[in-house]
Order: sequence, then C-alpha cells, then structure tokens
Amino acid sequence: MNTITQINSECGVAAALEARRLSEKYGKDFLCCDDLVSIMGVGTNNIRQLLNSDDFPTVTVGSRKVVSVIAFALWCLRQGVSFS
Repeated sequence: MNTITQINSECGVAAALEARRLSEKYGKDFLCCDDLVSIMGVGTNNIRQLLNSDDFPTVTVGSRKVVSVIAFALWCLRQGVSFS
C-alpha cells in the first residue's frame, strides 16, 4: 500500500470514528445550526456563514440547511479542525 492510500485510509477511519461519536452524542445523523454552534464553540452567525459557504457539505431539507455527521467529520479532517 502506498503512502497516499494509507493516509486516505487512516483519514477515513478517523472520520468514521468521529462521526460515530458525534452521532451517538447528539442522537442523530444530521447536524443543524444549533448542534454546530455547540460542537465548534462559535456563534450562530459564523455557523450560518459556514452553512452557506460553497466548500461546506450542506444538504438543504425544506428551508433548513444541515450537514451529515460523516460529511462534517471528513470536512473537519480536511480543514485540520479538531475538537476536544
């Protein structure tokens, strides 16, 4: 296995573990604005900007924007974001 494949595999495992942790903690597979405020520790306006940005993996459900837990975990890994 080459180095890039190994890194991608490790990122996938890390994202899956983080997604499971978040899903169990919040009891859902999709995170809303309030969940992201709690997780990231920033204000609602900042989260709304993030939800409306082109590089954040949102899904629109009716008039609400949410993000799947796994997509959020992968995005965090790609951005170098970590939470305690």
